[in-house]
Amino acid sequence: MREIPPLDLRPSHLPALGAQPIAITAAALLLIIAGIGTIFLWRIATGTNPEQERVASGRQVQARVAQTSEQIMERTKGLELTQQQSIDQLQSLQDQLAQIERLVAEQRNETRKLSEQVGEIGARLDSLRQSFAQAQPTETAERSAVRSKPAARTARGKAKRSRATHSQRNSTKPRR
Repeated sequence: MREIPPLDLRPSHLPALGAQPIAITAAALLLIIAGIGTIFLWRIATGTNPEQERVASGRQVQARVAQTSEQIMERTKGLELTQQQSIDQLQSLQDQLAQIERLVAEQRNETRKLSEQVGEIGARLDSLRQSFAQAQPTETAERSAVRSKPAARTARGKAKRSRATHSQRNSTKPRR
């Protein structure tokens, strides 16, 4: 087995630090400080502060959001009003439709009653026609018998009258 030497005795594989890495680090630090200074001087020279710009833009956004929300609320109220009006109109139309349906049902019932009455009248008329048709042949026979007698009597009467008038004419003539 192999023994591991303690850390202090191990050989180090890192090169020894020289003057060059310290110079690079110092130059980077100077560049960072110069950049921060330049930004600081630029803000002072222009008079603008990013925090103030952020606050101002935030306030503008809030104002826009408030204005937009007010517009949305107004539109929502307008839509609610329009919806309520539509509901009211629909309710009145439904009431009118129900009334029309009732009237149509009443009219159908009345038509049905009238149709039944017309059917009854038609049946009565048919029965009257049948009874009249049955009664008419017997009455016609009686009437023709009654009519034939007066016609014969009338013919006889005419013959008697014509003889009488003829004899009267002869009797009214002056005798010579």
